[in-house]
Amino acid sequence: MNARTTGLVAILRGVTPADAVAVAEAVFSAGFDAVEVPLNSPDPLESVRRIRAAGSADRRVGAGTVLTPEDVRRAADAGASLVVSPNTRPDVIAETVRLGLESCPGAATPTEAFAALDAGAGSIKLFPSSAVGIDGMRAWSSVLPAGTALVPVGGVDVGNLADWARAGAAGAGIGTFLYRPGDQPDVVGARAAELVRVWQQS
Repeated sequence: MNARTTGLVAILRGVTPADAVAVAEAVFSAGFDAVEVPLNSPDPLESVRRIRAAGSADRRVGAGTVLTPEDVRRAADAGASLVVSPNTRPDVIAETVRLGLESCPGAATPTEAFAALDAGAGSIKLFPSSAVGIDGMRAWSSVLPAGTALVPVGGVDVGNLADWARAGAAGAGIGTFLYRPGDQPDVVGARAAELVRVWQQS
């Protein structure tokens, strides 16, 4: 990551289209690098469309919990540039790459991580990171190709984010600690700013 980016991804699970733009703007303004709207949110692709339309084309706007190649195509049509999955499916990764989007599949073992890289993934989501652990991530880094971006997701919060950063994480996905349905944008923005501060000081 360069000095301008943080690698932090806001996971806006449960956000509605009516709230999506304001919440996304709050986290982008705080310094988050990307937002992700999981596909098990209310009308998620409409939220992706609205977030994409509201900001610059180079913003990383993602769809999450992407499980099938058809989901990838629907996310692309909505304007997503980032495709995040909880698992490692080569056909999902391949379709993401074919469409020129960024693939970040979830892996819980080095075997899954290698399979994801072989399929064309650009980064690996450690999921759940609370199970892999920081020591586990360090061990993965010793055998995966140099420079592989590892992004912990699941249980990351302001209390442990610095530890992940110091251990070499390329970023982190932050979900319920940052956003829960109904949270006001100013509250989410304040949490996001604190997370960015912790990350940048680590």
